[in-house]
Amino acid sequence: MAVANPRAAVNLSHRDVAVGLTLAGLILAAWLTVHIVAIFFIDWSQPGLWLLAPVLVALQTWLSVGLFIVAHDSMHGALVPANAGINALIGRICVGLYAGFSYDQLYKAHHEHHRYAGTERDPDFDANHPDKFWPWYLKFFRTYFGLRELGVLTAVVVVYLFILGPRFPYILLFWALPAILSSLQLFYFGTYLPHRQDETPFSDQHRSRSNDFPWLLSLITCFHFGYHHEHHERPWVPWWKLPEFRDSLRA
Repeated sequence: MAVANPRAAVNLSHRDVAVGLTLAGLILAAWLTVHIVAIFFIDWSQPGLWLLAPVLVALQTWLSVGLFIVAHDSMHGALVPANAGINALIGRICVGLYAGFSYDQLYKAHHEHHRYAGTERDPDFDANHPDKFWPWYLKFFRTYFGLRELGVLTAVVVVYLFILGPRFPYILLFWALPAILSSLQLFYFGTYLPHRQDETPFSDQHRSRSNDFPWLLSLITCFHFGYHHEHHERPWVPWWKLPEFRDSLRA
């Protein structure tokens, strides 16, 4: 049986794997629940019910960030480190639900990001605009959203249009909008803030820095992915253990 990540397999206990899979399952189940209930079942024509819509959009945006972070842990072999097949399968499901992305393409690009962080060879970095949010985000978006993703999402939209009929706009509100908003959230807290260049030089070859958010704010903003230098130090540490790892380094 192929091992997803030898270092993770050695350093993560059976309990760690169980906790990680449980959290991944909860995030996936919650995302699917909001997606299905909001798009298919809630009667949004009822008076006052639209007040709930922004809450569900915000929740689904956060859960979409969570889907991607679960897939990110999969890319580092931190979900099921002793079984590469199951580990990758979970990642494929998450990025597929998120926006029809290719797991293999994301896997390759993300490991190049770790290898060449903050340089011209880093696919997540914009060497021409190392401190400009919108130009960098547009470059980031174009890198990962190409003709393949457009084709997949177009096919999904056509299927939903056939199934939903007059309820079709709800897929735009509760799937497309959270996906776009979560991409901005992921980029800002997980790429732009950690890797932007400013007057403070980076401390090492990882060319990354971490925020100082407290635990709850760190969870809300990006599932602790803002503790980014710690992630580059130990890529196999799962997202939910990053605060503990950060505290251990500080101690």
